[in-house]
Amino acid sequence: MANLYVVGARRRKRVLREETEWNLYDAAVILELDTDTGTVRTCIEYETPPDARPNGKSSTIFKSGTLAEDLLYVCTKTEVLIYKVPGFERLNYISHPCFHDVHHVTPAPDGNLLVANTGLDMVAKVSPTGELIAALNVLGDPPWSRFSTTVDYRRVETTKPHKAHPNFIFELNGDVWVTRFHQRDAVCMNNPGMRIEIAAEAPHDGIVCGGQVFFTLVDGRIVIASSHSLKVEQIIDLKQVDGQQALLGWCRGLLPLHDGRIWVGFSRIRKTWYQENVRWVKTVFREGMHEKPTHIALYDLPNRRCIQEFDLEAHGLHVLFSIFHGHQIKGMVKAC
Repeated sequence: MANLYVVGARRRKRVLREETEWNLYDAAVILELDTDTGTVRTCIEYETPPDARPNGKSSTIFKSGTLAEDLLYVCTKTEVLIYKVPGFERLNYISHPCFHDVHHVTPAPDGNLLVANTGLDMVAKVSPTGELIAALNVLGDPPWSRFSTTVDYRRVETTKPHKAHPNFIFELNGDVWVTRFHQRDAVCMNNPGMRIEIAAEAPHDGIVCGGQVFFTLVDGRIVIASSHSLKVEQIIDLKQVDGQQALLGWCRGLLPLHDGRIWVGFSRIRKTWYQENVRWVKTVFREGMHEKPTHIALYDLPNRRCIQEFDLEAHGLHVLFSIFHGHQIKGMVKAC
């Protein structure tokens, strides 16, 4: 097997106000998990500095990132950080006034960075020194038609409701793509006419592997689309694997392996979501159903079975966004 890096955040021990994402998490966290022994070590605990968040109680969360060789690109809501693994030496830090509710960062082929700037419904391209090179609205609108170039959005608590809520950027056939939560699809930023319709539920991750694109849906389903036809080939409901009788959690975080297995992340459902308009939670939840903690699980997709699970809450990680392979171990099955 392999060591894994799991990226997310730690919940505050005491929440004084109404339970909301804006103030719920006090540290961004990266864990390393040995999948053979179950040993877990904390690699990073990080807190966003005061000048890059609305107030001292604002949450710090690592959202989705990218592992490219020995460089781990991660983001908080308002920052991009680059670490060299496995030692986790921090090599770069970027924070731009337009960054708001950032959900994903990935390196571009030209050496710049692509950022899912969710709070402004855009994909931002920034240089390694933090210069904003381009801002692309994911709906095709002028990027600053709803927002201002003079506002420091790092100091703004929320810009919701979002019109698209772009979540995750990926490269496919030389083009840049992004998932859109509210439109339930993925669209090509280079050619707006190209689209992968997901439809079943709101997507998050979009991971390209072996001629296919794997998407997580928030309700615990995996969608597999062809990278050639751009059509959905399979929808796998993980809630039905092994006769599950539990609320798995908010599904986000994906690591396909080359042998038909896949690591999937789940974050515990917050109680406030039952009162909010989260349709799928109300549809899935049944009285007396067991609510699982924040965890990752290894699934054998061809045989529709769960092989392993790891509870992460005992190790101080209460919400997760990304799963990556750690340092190589002899005989391990490589990830995409």
